Amino acid sequence: MNRRRVLIGVALGAVGMLFVALMIVPVLFGASQFMYGNGASNAGCVDVSDAGIQPGEANDARAIPANYLQLYKKAGQDYGIPWNVLAGIGKVETSHGTSKLPGVSSGENYAGAGGPMQFLQATFDSFAVDGNKDHKKDRYDPADAIPTAAAYLKHNGAPQRMKTAIFMYNHSWDYVNLVLDWAKKYGGGDFKVVQSNGIDCQDNQLPPGLSGLVARIVAFAMSQRGKPYVFGANGPDAWDCSSLIQAAYRAAGISIPRATWGQYPFGVRVPKGQEQPGDLVFFNSGPGTSADHPGHVGMVIGKNKMIVARCTLCDPAIGVFPYKRGDWVGVTRPLARPDIQKKLSQLNADAAAQPGG
Repeated sequence: MNRRRVLIGVALGAVGMLFVALMIVPVLFGASQFMYGNGASNAGCVDVSDAGIQPGEANDARAIPANYLQLYKKAGQDYGIPWNVLAGIGKVETSHGTSKLPGVSSGENYAGAGGPMQFLQATFDSFAVDGNKDHKKDRYDPADAIPTAAAYLKHNGAPQRMKTAIFMYNHSWDYVNLVLDWAKKYGGGDFKVVQSNGIDCQDNQLPPGLSGLVARIVAFAMSQRGKPYVFGANGPDAWDCSSLIQAAYRAAGISIPRATWGQYPFGVRVPKGQEQPGDLVFFNSGPGTSADHPGHVGMVIGKNKMIVARCTLCDPAIGVFPYKRGDWVGVTRPLARPDIQKKLSQLNADAAAQPGG
């Protein structure tokens, strides 16, 4: 179980105290100083970048240590990731390994991250690359850490979905923008990352106070916009309505049933009009469904707004839409379950018992 740095804001609604435990909820991403962002838009977000094209080298790149610059360029070539994006991450995270802060050359920072690219151990273990072929995979060795960062970006959709991939590295649009600012400084020529539909995924449509566990859950679901709907798909390249919901909760370390019919009785029922971000909204939609057996589900992200995987021919297939419609059955709140509250309380207690907790 690992943790990601988060700054806990004001918790939401009846399960507010529950969210304090999110300071220690396991997550899978590298760490840096930025809070989660409120990225959202009302359409699918698919990036168009100078994908896979290795840019030139601007004067600013001369400040990068020579060995790091070589590693960025090699990893970029090997994984089809513009090397200057990797360099931007390396700069923001640890100034290319030159930072003297804890967790750079050894140990871990307060969030459990380590190495020049600031990986949590569990994330590094999942994507680790033996870059120098020495039969070791060491997150403190830039020869391993930099190609691992490239592999992780690739896993999350880069270079075609570059902003999304960087956002998944660290859930903050400030972080994404800073990385891309450095990428532009390092790369010669006209390097840019834009949205193919003219809508930037960082358009702010989420409640401004959203943070902590709910932000983590919603952010994962929102980052999947633009991917296709495939019935029975379990990601990461395609989802159906219930698998998207399950994966979003799983990203925050919470297990819920896979199918809509199992998700409906799983959460605590919430009266219509009292729904909050992270709650599930169910619909009497699809073959074999009824008011007591709904077959379609979405996730509340704001007032009358849900993120939902809709259908194969829908455009976008995964996007933000109103949930107040004629076939709306009801609302449930998985986070209000006593067993989930108990789990998070225990995680909080375990974290407090750790040295420095």
